[in-house]
Amino acid sequence: MIVFDTSTLIDFFRGIEKTREFMDEDVTTTIITYYEILSVVKHRKARKEEQFFRRFFSEIEVLNFDLKAAEEASDIMGRLLSIGTPVNSTDVLIAGIAIVNGAEKLISKDRDFISIGNVSKLDVLVY
Repeated sequence: MIVFDTSTLIDFFRGIEKTREFMDEDVTTTIITYYEILSVVKHRKARKEEQFFRRFFSEIEVLNFDLKAAEEASDIMGRLLSIGTPVNSTDVLIAGIAIVNGAEKLISKDRDFISIGNVSKLDVLVY
């Protein structure tokens, strides 16, 4: 299973070719990405986009945030803070979800995931 970060999903829908090559894999995303995308759509009051994304998220596996994911994410953030490399907390939550769900890889264009990959067992591909 490959987890698409929010930036990767956005790029996919914008037609960025690099993201298309990963769609042959077993692709999932997280509830955090769902939140990030829908909050922007609702802020813009873009009803057609909201319908599109609701349909999309109903057709793809969306991994949930639970106590195991919170524990894993807190371990990652603790390690990052210990080495003086804090990153965006939502990225850490996404990584925690991916790890506890057995993701083989997380794909993002967000360079924070490189730091996360360095202190966790998450295989990260930043394009």
